[in-house]
Amino acid sequence: MDRQGQRWSVWITFLGLCVCVSGITRQDLFPFGEGAGDQRLGEGNDETQQISLEKPVTFYNEQFNKIYINTNGFVALKTPAVESEYLGKMPASFGMIAALQGDLDTSDGVGKVFFREDTSPVVLRDAADHINRAFPEHDEVNPSHALVVTWVDVAPHRTERRGDGADHGGRRNTFQLVMASLESVSCAVLLYPRDGLQFHTTGSSSTLHAGFSKGHEGYSIFSIKQGPYYRITDDTEASVTKLAEQTNSGKPGVWVYKIGAFPQFSDVTAGQVPDLPVDSHQYRSTGSHRHQHQVQVYPEDQEISQDILDGVYHRPEHPAPLQVETVQFTPEVVELESEDNIQVDVFTYNSGQCGRHTCSKFGECRNYPSGRCCQCKPGFYGNGVQCVSEGVPQRMNGKMSGRLFVGDSPVPVEISDNDLHSYVVVNDGRAYVAISTIPPSVGFSLQPLSAVGGVIGWAFALQQPGFKNGFSVIGGEFKRQVDVTFQPGGERLTVSQEFKGIDEHDHLMVDTRLEGKIPEVPQGARVTLGPYTEIYQYSSNLITSSSTREYVISKADLPSETRSYKFRETITFQGCQHDESSRDVPSTQMLSVDQVFVLYDVSEQLLRYATSNKIGDINGGQPEENPCFTGRHDCDTNAVCRPGQGNEFTCECATGFTGDGRACYDVDECRESPQICGPHAICNNQPGTFRCECLDGFQFASDGRTCVEALRPVDPCQTGTHDCDVPERARCSYTGGSSYICSCLQGFMGDGRTCRDIDECQGNQCHENAFCTNTAGSFTCQCNTGYYGDGFHCSTDGKTRCQLHRENALSSGGVGPRGPRPLPGRFVPTCDARGEYEPMQCHESIGQCWCVDPDGREISGSRTGPGTFPQCPDHGPGPVRPTPRPDVNPLPPGSHILFTQSGKVEFVPLDGHDLKKTEAKTALHLPEKVLIGIAYDCLEKMVYWTDISTPAIGKASLHGGEPISLITSDLGSPEGIAIDHLGRNMFWTDSMKDRIEVSSLDGSKRRVLIDTGLVNPRAILTDPTNGYIYWADWNRDSPRIEMAYMDGTNRRILVKDDLGLPNGLTYDPQTSQLCWADAGTHKVECMNPNQGDRRQLMEGIQYPFGMTTDGRNLYYTDWRRGGVIVIDRHAGKEVDEFQPQKQTRLYGITTAHAQCPSGQNYCSVNNGGCTHLCLATPAGRSCRCPDDSAGSVCVEEGRT
Repeated sequence: MDRQGQRWSVWITFLGLCVCVSGITRQDLFPFGEGAGDQRLGEGNDETQQISLEKPVTFYNEQFNKIYINTNGFVALKTPAVESEYLGKMPASFGMIAALQGDLDTSDGVGKVFFREDTSPVVLRDAADHINRAFPEHDEVNPSHALVVTWVDVAPHRTERRGDGADHGGRRNTFQLVMASLESVSCAVLLYPRDGLQFHTTGSSSTLHAGFSKGHEGYSIFSIKQGPYYRITDDTEASVTKLAEQTNSGKPGVWVYKIGAFPQFSDVTAGQVPDLPVDSHQYRSTGSHRHQHQVQVYPEDQEISQDILDGVYHRPEHPAPLQVETVQFTPEVVELESEDNIQVDVFTYNSGQCGRHTCSKFGECRNYPSGRCCQCKPGFYGNGVQCVSEGVPQRMNGKMSGRLFVGDSPVPVEISDNDLHSYVVVNDGRAYVAISTIPPSVGFSLQPLSAVGGVIGWAFALQQPGFKNGFSVIGGEFKRQVDVTFQPGGERLTVSQEFKGIDEHDHLMVDTRLEGKIPEVPQGARVTLGPYTEIYQYSSNLITSSSTREYVISKADLPSETRSYKFRETITFQGCQHDESSRDVPSTQMLSVDQVFVLYDVSEQLLRYATSNKIGDINGGQPEENPCFTGRHDCDTNAVCRPGQGNEFTCECATGFTGDGRACYDVDECRESPQICGPHAICNNQPGTFRCECLDGFQFASDGRTCVEALRPVDPCQTGTHDCDVPERARCSYTGGSSYICSCLQGFMGDGRTCRDIDECQGNQCHENAFCTNTAGSFTCQCNTGYYGDGFHCSTDGKTRCQLHRENALSSGGVGPRGPRPLPGRFVPTCDARGEYEPMQCHESIGQCWCVDPDGREISGSRTGPGTFPQCPDHGPGPVRPTPRPDVNPLPPGSHILFTQSGKVEFVPLDGHDLKKTEAKTALHLPEKVLIGIAYDCLEKMVYWTDISTPAIGKASLHGGEPISLITSDLGSPEGIAIDHLGRNMFWTDSMKDRIEVSSLDGSKRRVLIDTGLVNPRAILTDPTNGYIYWADWNRDSPRIEMAYMDGTNRRILVKDDLGLPNGLTYDPQTSQLCWADAGTHKVECMNPNQGDRRQLMEGIQYPFGMTTDGRNLYYTDWRRGGVIVIDRHAGKEVDEFQPQKQTRLYGITTAHAQCPSGQNYCSVNNGGCTHLCLATPAGRSCRCPDDSAGSVCVEEGRT
């Protein structure tokens, strides 16, 4: 056989082998060559060409309009370094997409590098097919542009060359990179034909590398840091061979990665289809045409023709995949060092859906032989579903409820939603727990039960080498039950806890319930617990422990007494059965609690526990002396202690902090990278991290990062597709989704779908000497013959309303020596020659003037101070007009409902009495604060709030400006807050200090008004015109609603019977109606404080917190419904509901009127003549000194 025949024999044999080996060929590459519109890189062994792109590509979290194509198998995002700095090394010091990086050469004219931008439908469709096949669980991707780079028959570079292109035995590599992009996301498709990888090393046996490197990040030259990177191959030739044989996209030889998203990106994400189908040895075509499979191999002495290089190939589809070893590193900051001997035997994916779980944003999905599990990224720990940063202190928040019998008492003590807070310094194992509002009847007796909060110590215990604390094993979602049996009495208690994971503030959430009987600990006694150990046994989805604990009770007048209890604990959780790393957790571990501190503070009604915790060997083992394991180091509380040799250690600031490790400071990512959250989003800095939130009207897309416009449902009220009665009789109120509420207008009654006129004349609305005429939706009054007036006031002498008003005011003080005289300070109107109200009215006692309408009612916003006069329009002649129902009071334009939600102040505009829900927005966002009470100063347009997290009282303008802290000291738990806009004072309740205080609006001149007889004061409000304050105390043993003068005197109880948890409280000065919402009785009730005419308005409400009114409607926040509920006070029924976008608890609520309500008091002019605090009373004012007035001239006096 001649040589040519031998060659064809080889090719036929090879072709037969290819039918049995899975992989792609050159024909399966994307079209390349000059016939496909490619440009060609210059020949050489280190050629670079800069390309200006028409559309940017995204790499990690940055976008690039320029890239650099290089001979050596990579695309750079910045100017490449010299060869010596990157050849044989991965990651690179600059931004690099390494298709197959090595010391390559095209100077012989055989090897070529082609590249182009492409927006053709064929190329984009094929790229989309690869990407969507690789990510079957993600949303479908349709790229808008692509960059195609092809390295064809490139050779390894040698320093000595023969020049004929045959000195390497014909070994050449062919491979391709396609970067397919959307507007802000880019994917990389890497293609390796099975005949295209003929050498695996270059230079001095340096292995070729594939992967992605962001390069060095922006640190100083004294501390070079490597940014995130991702290795597809390791340092072995076998990993290069597998590129053509295996896959992550369902087609051997094709590898797909998501490599960038702007402006926020976590890490490179690998394709998720690595499994090989049973019929993988067969080739199938999914195209519309059937293609014959061909392999083109070139003899050693035959050059490839230009026609072949310029060809545009059809590419049959192949199924495929085998598993492959991939290595992913996404450290936040990685020291620049060699990465030899890296071996990882699982796939890694980014956070997102992973089997039955959703991985943490600090986690990634890993593929094990039997399935996928979440795992935390480097620098974080947990179970992958819940991950927290190493070294950062952790917080736990929750509620505790229960029913406890103490000692021999037959009456249980009820605990309901008491706050439980915990703080752990994880780098030394110290845990602190505080439970509030524990009454003395049970507080002392709960001291021995450190187990209530002890779980937080186990969860974040200081880990000894080879052992893991609870959170590292099971994360933050689990259930715990503790059965306690006390000796010698046999009392039994059950502690049930549900841990609900990490909330939006990265705090662990827990609900706790206590049920049973505990032995009594004498009032005033102290409890001491000694160090103890506890053995935890770990199995699939179950952890158990049991122990006996002793405690000593001591009291000054009694001998010490030692008692004990048996403790049995069961923890259940849902682990990931495929996670092979969980097998590394020892089946038994010992929790060592070296220090225990318990205290019940009777004055604060606060129960405190503190422990020092370590997790380690049940046999004790050799004690660790390194400070990182003993906790005796000087690292910052926001730092990780890294053990070294012997007793040496280093301190490293945790992720999101900067410093030397002994002093760490939070990095404000929002300030340093203002665009980090992208369009339509706001960035909120958090300790150690940041959080992106979509603006109103936008929501997160399926990637959890990009904010897209929210789809707004159709409003039936706007489109007219509702079934409410005609607009002349009924109102349609949109409530979200496809829901709406029909309600009859004022003057009509019915269910809103059918409304009929109310005959107001049946209710004696007019004067007794007038007759009533009913009209549609209203009525008119007209004086009888011989009587004069407007129908509501009629007289025989022809006196007008103004004249009757004046006579009444003049005679209010009785008859003196010179005839009738008014009460001191009483306003007396002036009437014109016709007996009508003068357009301008003045009050001589306070020096103010204002405009009135023809009926004598003040025109809002027209009042002026002493020495100035308003310009009032002339009333002019005219008949007495019909008067509508007196309970209809339209709001001025620009009024809003404000409410607090965690650290936010939200507002909903009002259109009359209707909520404009589509225009609801966030007015103020204060991360890490918990805003409870809210009040509004209508004069300066300022919003005031109470914050229980600091605690503090602050304010801000709704028209812009920074928040201002007013009071930050001597506060316990400030809750309700109210403003006296006339006297320029603010009032607040403190449920921990059990007192009511007042100060000027700037926080100065602070004075305690009431500090006796208060247990849980919350809601408070003012009636500035009449000089009263009202408040609610939800003391469970004796709830009540009280009132007093603004100076704290003349205190009296308004309501004390048939109350449960009176939370919300509001007052309407126009109707003198005081209304409240009760979370215990589930009722809304109202009364006139001066008449005592208590009446039920509505029942069946759920869990109200705050309440306000606009004169007609009542608005209250409801914890269970998670929204603002609207009640028509006159109809006595719910008419609307508003659900905020963020479903967290709503607290205080108030009405922000565009104009201040009419009225005045003695403090509204010149501070009432007081040197410091002017506090109004019903008939005058009191001048009071602040509590810290020492050293200042302050005069106290009262005026009635």
